[in-house]
Order: sequence, then structure tokens, then C-alpha cells
Amino acid sequence: MAEVEELSPELVRAGADLRVAVGRIARRLRQAHEVGDVTLSEVSVLARLDRDGPNTPGVLAELERIRPQAMGVTLSELEGRGLVRRDADAVDGRKVLMSVTPAGRKMLSERRSASAERLTRALAEEFSAVERRRLLAVLPLLDRLAERL
Repeated sequence: MAEVEELSPELVRAGADLRVAVGRIARRLRQAHEVGDVTLSEVSVLARLDRDGPNTPGVLAELERIRPQAMGVTLSELEGRGLVRRDADAVDGRKVLMSVTPAGRKMLSERRSASAERLTRALAEEFSAVERRRLLAVLPLLDRLAERL
């Protein structure tokens, strides 16, 4: 991997500008949710469990790139709210598998719908058809960047 000093000033600026823009979008979407709502970290864990299925706390910590202790706190919060449940692994009863509950799926669905509606409305009201196509064209690149980080 190239050192930051080896990168062109334009690329360094693009990285900084992208970080600011993505941060602003995330903050604005977060602000739309009620106070006391689940945190972004909790939503990330719920979404991963919903998408990938049950997993152990250790593997979840690794996938989310956080310490196992931090994952334990996150899972305890989610479990306390009834959004995830803890089950023994059918193959190895010593292991614990975490999975999303119906209440967790409902909360995720409602949150996704509200965020998607805000984004859709902003796209419709503020962007031309050409600009919307440009944004859609870059989405696979943003996904790839997110996976790389």
C-alpha cells in the first residue's frame, strides 16, 4: 500500500472531502432518529445479524472491527431491548450464537424505511436526473471502499 506522502495532493484532498461528506450524511440521518434510539454501532450489528444470520460474539467483534469487550456491551444493550437473543450453538453447546429477534427486524425495517425516505426525498427535490444517475453509478465504488476500510 502506498504511503500517504506518496499520494498526489488531489487524492489526499479527495479522501478528506469524502470523509467529511460521508460523515455529514451519516450525522443527518442519525439526527432524524429519536433520542434514546439505538446507536449506530448497535444498528450495524443488528444489520449484520439480519443479513448474515446468527453468529458468535467473537466473530461479530472481528467483523465489526471492535474489541470483544465492546461487542459484549453492544450485544447486552441489544439483548436488554429485546432486539437480539442468545442461543446455544446446536453443534457446540459451549458456544453462544446471537440472532436478531422479530422486534429487532421490525426496528431495522422502520429505521431503514425512514432513512431511505429522507434520502429519496432529498434526491428528488435537490438533484437533476443526470445528477441522480451519477450518484447511482458511484454506489458500487462506495460499497467497495467501505469493504476496504
